[in-house]
Amino acid sequence: MISDATKERFAKEVAKYPADQKQSAVMACLAIVQQELGHVSTDSEKVIAEYLGMAPIAVHEVTTFYNMYNQHPVGKYKLNVCTNLPCQLRDGARALHYLEKKLGISMGETTVDGLFTLQQSECLGACADSPVMLVNDRSMCSFMTDEKMDQLVDGLRAAEGKQ
Repeated sequence: MISDATKERFAKEVAKYPADQKQSAVMACLAIVQQELGHVSTDSEKVIAEYLGMAPIAVHEVTTFYNMYNQHPVGKYKLNVCTNLPCQLRDGARALHYLEKKLGISMGETTVDGLFTLQQSECLGACADSPVMLVNDRSMCSFMTDEKMDQLVDGLRAAEGKQ
């Protein structure tokens, strides 16, 4: 399930810490698995736990605490919309509902074509820029008006040839 190349990447991360603190690499190992498999399954959590000498529940606690780890397969583009209170006061929840209608899915679901998964997220650290979104846990999008959300979604669909 987890390739030798992935385990080599684990070893590089573990090497950054003192030998008795290799558990400190748990987040990096989770990110590596997600890059390879697209999500972190309970089986991959067990492999990480064994590799790092941790209890599987300790790895699972990290996976479930942070919303950047996908616990099941997601679309090619994961759209996280901040709905924390400051963002809700600045149209964050409205932006989420707009995307639900545009994509034809509810929060937490993936489009039938597998292109988009829509999620709500906690604070993205950009309250003054709300509504804010994080695309694929990497690209922050600020001041997301309906027009900007249309451009984002339509642009990603066009790039995939699925307009």
